[in-house]
Amino acid sequence: MMPVKTSYRCSLAWGRHGVLQATQRGDIVVVVDILSFSTATAVAIQQGAFIYPCTYHDDAAALATRVGGEVAVRRNEVPHKGRFSLSPPTFLQIEPGTRVVVESPNGATCSRYAQQIQFLFAGSLLNAQAVARAVAEIIEHSTLNVTVIACGERWRPATEDGELRVALEDFLGAGAILAALPYSKSPDAQVSASAFVHSQDQLASLLWNCESGQELCEKGFAEDVRLASQLDLYTTAPIMNGDHFEQFRSSRHGIH
Repeated sequence: MMPVKTSYRCSLAWGRHGVLQATQRGDIVVVVDILSFSTATAVAIQQGAFIYPCTYHDDAAALATRVGGEVAVRRNEVPHKGRFSLSPPTFLQIEPGTRVVVESPNGATCSRYAQQIQFLFAGSLLNAQAVARAVAEIIEHSTLNVTVIACGERWRPATEDGELRVALEDFLGAGAILAALPYSKSPDAQVSASAFVHSQDQLASLLWNCESGQELCEKGFAEDVRLASQLDLYTTAPIMNGDHFEQFRSSRHGIH
């Protein structure tokens, strides 16, 4: 399917299909996966580490060997099988320069789908303003538009409506970034930004009580939800460079 052309500088899209459409348009892309991948990436990059996103079809172990890194394990496999997982708190004490390969069906997969575009960011509530500033800097020096991807979750097994499950936390996280961008917005982006603006004083409660938040709490990962709900705690914007995310710096990444 051909990507829908848009006259808006800022758009919102969902999941893998949204990423593919944005990639075909050549947009700046921001991947938002609040309760796992993008928040974990934000934490790691703030500490000076590097994150290598993978789909479940990639050979994560081979990539880790090639780059001299570690493979993130499942949440319940820390610490007996590895140090890091999609649980963002596992990256709080990561050493600068550490390389971690992270698999996930949503944020990491969407990142891999968009890996070849010029500007790909990982956005979260933790670094919403930082990501928006980086995107705005690129927009000001180019004709590029931006699509913010709310990754959503996956139904297992798929329902009659397919695999994608709309995730409130990703909608609000995307809205936090979109609200900070002073450019024309698609209707979906406008609503996402407005939802964030009107909900930002309730983020902790909303994430705690939403479906994904409750699932994590029931599994013993309430700290994931608490950390992910904090707004603008970090000042770095993770950008893809080749096969990994690193800290965005204007001069290094072709912005003058």
